[in-house]
Amino acid sequence: VGVQCAQSIPDGASVFMNIGTSTEAVARELIDHENLLVVTNNLNIAQILTANRTCKIILAGGELRRSDSGVVGILTVEMVKQFKFDFSILGCSAIDADGDLLDFDGQEIIVSTTAIGRSRNVLVVADHIKFQRKAPLTICSLKDVDQLFTDRPLADGLASNCVSWGTKVVTA
Repeated sequence: VGVQCAQSIPDGASVFMNIGTSTEAVARELIDHENLLVVTNNLNIAQILTANRTCKIILAGGELRRSDSGVVGILTVEMVKQFKFDFSILGCSAIDADGDLLDFDGQEIIVSTTAIGRSRNVLVVADHIKFQRKAPLTICSLKDVDQLFTDRPLADGLASNCVSWGTKVVTA
């Protein structure tokens, strides 16, 4: 899934990447891209991308969440607001049957929703497990997403909704 998402990012793009193992997988696939500007609130992504010598990495400051090396909170939001991204690459904790992207941490959600509002293209990376999980807080809907990268076909109802919303689904 990370490979397909990374292939959709052109050299020279500005990209926001949020917290999560799925976005970290995409970061590993961006190592050979040229002249990216990557803003992230994920210390792991910043570390992964240090291997890409032409990538400018900006770490959005804020409160460090030790459990996953994520940076969250209002300071992070204020920094993200300063940019206009070509792409946001987002992960989530769960995706509901109605297409809502869900998470557990409100501070993380406000960073992601801010990035969505500052992006020309919103890409979501989610494996099939995310469709079986639940979380209480909404990030956005798949109707707000340009492309969803996943590893299994969607349920028929959600697949139909994605077509009507104009959300492209890429299955690895």
